[in-house]
Amino acid sequence: MIKVTLPDGSIKEFATNSTPMDVAKSISEGLARNVISANFNEKTVETSTPLTSDGTLILYTFDDVNGKKAFWHSSAHVLAEAILQFYPNAKLTIGPAIESGFYYDIDLGEETLSEKDFKKIEDAFLEIARGKHEFKMREVSKADALALYRKENNPYKIELIENLTNGDITFCDHNTFTDLCRGGHIPNTGLIKAVKIMNVAGAYWRGDEKNNQLTRVYGISFPKQKMLTDYLELIEEAKKRDHRKLGKELELFTFSQKVGAGLPLWLPKGAALRGRLENFLKAAQKKAGYEMVMTPHIGQKELYMTSGHYEKYGADSFQSIKTPKMDEEFLLKPMNCPHHCEVYNFKPYSYKDLPKRFAEFGTVYRYEQSGELHGLTRVRGFTQDDAHIFCTPEQLDQEFKNVIDLVLYVFGSLGFENFTAQVSVRDMQNLEKYIGDVETWELAEKAIISAATDKGLNFVIEEGEAAFYGPKLDFMVKDALGRSWQLGTIQVDYNLPKRFDLTYKGADDKLHRPVMIHRAPFGSMERFIAVLLEHTAGNFPLWLTPDQVILLPISEKYQKYSEKVLESLENSEIRALLDTRNEKTGRKIRDAEVSKIPFMVIIGEKEEETGTVSVRKHGEGDIGTFTIEEFVAFIKKEEEKTLKTF
Repeated sequence: MIKVTLPDGSIKEFATNSTPMDVAKSISEGLARNVISANFNEKTVETSTPLTSDGTLILYTFDDVNGKKAFWHSSAHVLAEAILQFYPNAKLTIGPAIESGFYYDIDLGEETLSEKDFKKIEDAFLEIARGKHEFKMREVSKADALALYRKENNPYKIELIENLTNGDITFCDHNTFTDLCRGGHIPNTGLIKAVKIMNVAGAYWRGDEKNNQLTRVYGISFPKQKMLTDYLELIEEAKKRDHRKLGKELELFTFSQKVGAGLPLWLPKGAALRGRLENFLKAAQKKAGYEMVMTPHIGQKELYMTSGHYEKYGADSFQSIKTPKMDEEFLLKPMNCPHHCEVYNFKPYSYKDLPKRFAEFGTVYRYEQSGELHGLTRVRGFTQDDAHIFCTPEQLDQEFKNVIDLVLYVFGSLGFENFTAQVSVRDMQNLEKYIGDVETWELAEKAIISAATDKGLNFVIEEGEAAFYGPKLDFMVKDALGRSWQLGTIQVDYNLPKRFDLTYKGADDKLHRPVMIHRAPFGSMERFIAVLLEHTAGNFPLWLTPDQVILLPISEKYQKYSEKVLESLENSEIRALLDTRNEKTGRKIRDAEVSKIPFMVIIGEKEEETGTVSVRKHGEGDIGTFTIEEFVAFIKKEEEKTLKTF
């Protein structure tokens, strides 16, 4: 008999060689119908894998991340088999699961695969799936594995196998198809009820442009057709909300090849929107005791060598800037924190002066690969809403909690209500990635977990996600489409104060090291605005939106009265504009709706005579007639609804 420990801590006894499916059946028939993969003693296994020792078992359904991974990896096998029906000379390489679906990289030789081929491959895929073929793992000797792929003249599989050792090589079989595979599959192909090939793209073998270019076929699959239908509808909605599309339509930002890839240009409306976001956070920071500082866009190479950033990120930085002076090198600033350490070093402090909270909207530069650039979410120059708090160890807990409050205020005022927190700690198996000693790391990790617990945050602990100089608390926000984004971060750092020899005089009249908190509620202005655009579909909170009101006179006769209304609104600090085009009112309304302007004011004879305005709300239609004073008060009240109190 073996003892199996389940996630709830309960322990059950089973006969040796029982399978995860046997365990699922012992719990409930419903679970057995839905379980598709498993993990035994931290190793992914099939539901049919015999269990031969005591251990901890986790059962996965499609609702679990690891369940989806097994489902989509299995689907990649079926996709490869389907493609071989039409391209029998194709050479297979790898087919992993990804965040949404899977892909398979294939060398098609002189043949091509395009969108016109998708339907026949999908049909063949579903025909295979209906066969309910079991996925079966088997060990293969290195010699036999090499012999198989030499016979098939597949250099890609041969290269993979040559880097493996005897006893670690396994094949997965289903139907008449065999593939080199480590495991992690669903019980049989029949669980796959729906599939869609999403697109094809080029990809170099092992990501190296010196290697052969392959055809990467992306797909997604589900255990129910309705899931696929819902997913495709979500994709269409995401296309409508794409921040690159909306940014162009709303005239917020643009890119120029002459300026350079990954370097956004902010247009007047976008710059004004950014300014309002900055002012919003500056006001909250002022209440919280922050002081604004400004630092240069470049720094001497030695600065980043001292901080450790050059060692960790030097390869991803822009090339150093040489000066006429021999051996003098500068770098474009990749981080603000080394500069803020030197701001702190300007003069000595005592414990009575702390905490010191230095904040800056500092632009930093990192050389991202061109293939990884994506709109505002992945750029080469971006502005962080950075701040660094230097405090005593006794102040750390309260200061950290205060930053959590600030982050929650930002999220609440911008409509991000659905989020979880992630405590990112060291990878204990790879400690060389980090600087500093074990003791200070433990102090920092405990401080974050304690503060997050006291604030009642819903958080998970993720090993290996810490920054190289300290652990952090990341906020994972779900947008209106249910997609998760990392926005806002708070980090505890005992290491940079030591590297920069930061001190303060304690009550004992001796010098002590401050603790450093890094924090950025937005993260970066560029990425935050991109996510906000997609979350709101361009319908920003009223306090933030570029244009709050547009005046639409029904003819030229009412332009003077419209100008009077415009002046009244502007004097009340309401952002309004006047549409004087020689167009019909219906066209003006449609254009205002497309521009996502929250309120449209219709002005004609009746309004001029009575000193009123007729108001339409974006997406809703007429909301009534107001005096100018009433309308101003109404707008102010609507603004207040979307701004939280800090």
